[in-house]
Parts: sequence; C-alpha cells; structure tokens
Amino acid sequence: MRKLLNEILGIEHPIIVAPMFLVSNVEMVVEACKAGATAAIPALNYRTNEELIKAIKSIKSKTNKPFGINLIVNNSNPKYLSQLKLLAEEKVDFIITSLGSPAETIKTCKPLGIKVFCDVVDLKYAQKVEEMGADSVIAVNNKAGGHCGPDDFDQLIKELNQNISIPIISAGGVTNVNDVNQAINFGACGVSVGTIFLASSEAPISNEYKQALIDYGEKDIVLSTKLSGSHLTVINTPYVQSIGTKAAWWEKLMNKNKTLKKWIKLFVALRGMKKIRKSAFKATYQTVWCAGPAIEHIHKVRPLKEILGDLINPN
Repeated sequence: MRKLLNEILGIEHPIIVAPMFLVSNVEMVVEACKAGATAAIPALNYRTNEELIKAIKSIKSKTNKPFGINLIVNNSNPKYLSQLKLLAEEKVDFIITSLGSPAETIKTCKPLGIKVFCDVVDLKYAQKVEEMGADSVIAVNNKAGGHCGPDDFDQLIKELNQNISIPIISAGGVTNVNDVNQAINFGACGVSVGTIFLASSEAPISNEYKQALIDYGEKDIVLSTKLSGSHLTVINTPYVQSIGTKAAWWEKLMNKNKTLKKWIKLFVALRGMKKIRKSAFKATYQTVWCAGPAIEHIHKVRPLKEILGDLINPN
C-alpha cells in the first residue's frame, strides 16, 4: 500500500492547491496550509529571485506547515538553475517539476530531504522520473486546467499504478470530496486541484476573469497550442475564437529544426506568458483566460477556505 499524500507531507488532508501561473500567491498558500491542506506557487510568478525569496520567507513567517514551489525545468526557462539553487538554500518542503527533465532538481534536492513531485502525462515519462529518484508523480489528465495531458484520469491512474511503485497524485477535474475519494479509490495518494481556486477571494486576478469563470462552462474550454507551444486549456472567448488555437505554420516548421526548436519554444512561451499576464489582471479585447473544465462547478467567488471545504467535507 502506498502512503497517502497527507502521510507523506505530514498534513491533514491529501490535497495540493495547485501552482497556477500568475495566480498562486502567499495568501493562497497560507490559507491552504491553515485549512490542513498544502499549496505550491510557480517560481515564475516572481520576476526576480529576490522577490521569490521574500515570498518564501513571508509564508514561513505565517505558517510552519509544508508548502512547495513549482519549477519549469526545461531549457526555455533561463532562471531554472538559479531558482533551484535558491529553493535548495531555503529548504522548501517540496518542489513540483514541469515541462522538462527533473534530473538536476532530484540530484540537488535528494540529499537535503526536499521532496520532488514530477508532472507526468503518460507512463513512459513516469517511469523515467521514477528511475531518476522522484518521490511522486503528478498524473496530469485531460481535465486539468493549464497544461493538460491526453488521457482520462481513471485510465492514467490505472496504467501508472500497474507499472510504477512511487506514489501518484491525480491532477485534473477535481471539484468536490467525491472526486477526491474517487481518485484515492482508483489508487492515487492524493489530488492536485487548480481551476476551482481561481474563483477564490484570495486569487489576485481581475473581476472580469472571475466573472468569466462563473459565466462560462465546460463546453467553453478549448485546447490551444498558440500560447506556450504545448497544449493549454483556455476559455473560448471571442478573441480566442478570432486568433484560433493552432500554432502558426512557421512555428510548426521551425519546431522540426532541432537547432531552432529551443529558441522557437522560448519565443512562443514568452509571447504567450505576456498575453496571459495582461489578461489575468486587466480586461482587454485581447483576453486569454486559462481554466479547466472544472469551471462548470464554479457559481460564485468564495474564500479559499470555503472552496477547500468542498474537497474535505461531504455535503
């Protein structure tokens, strides 16, 4: 029997408030920890390493509970190695790796007792990170907000359970306590939940963004490769409809060139991040809002603690 996430981290509930680009902040992490869960923040939510250190110290001054940081671990993130060094020095409780090889992160963190959870979307990559020494995989399914995987959650969890031995955290489509229990019954040790927390009082996004989460539903979520070079779930606003969801022909062509691929991916990601940043905090006609199909279950803006309660307490 694999340990549950709450046993692995020493928390009350096997729930991570997922790291959300631009959205996750100190207040959200602290509220999650106070409620007995945990949370993580993307390192890239901070423009400088000094700002990231300040945020980590601020969280530690408000709670002694475990929390994590999400690292983009591929070559398109020029800050990767300096951020990793910083997190090692600050001895954060866990690191979530995304979009690349976690080898350097695992090598750095293992001797320090920092746990490394790796985003995976398929068995092949899950087996790779297990061999590298990852403490757990985060199985990102096709209901996840932001960067999602291709498979249904039950199919992905079942396949991983049969072929790897490290704990599996399920990510995508979780909106209530029944979803949490279902994931655990299928063999997950816990869940990582993002989209429903976009509509929290603590989330720093614009009122227009939050209202869109209420007004739109699951049928309005589409996959786009225009913004980061990888599949990204976004709300199908009129602007998204006008620009389309497929990468431009020249991006596809140059992505086939090994020499240019790294730089094209970096350019596309930076351009997309800039557009998402503008949309998150200010409504414009060029609005791009990230969210997963779980917006179907968002009906109003509520405190994070109250939303988390839906994942913990039976109705």
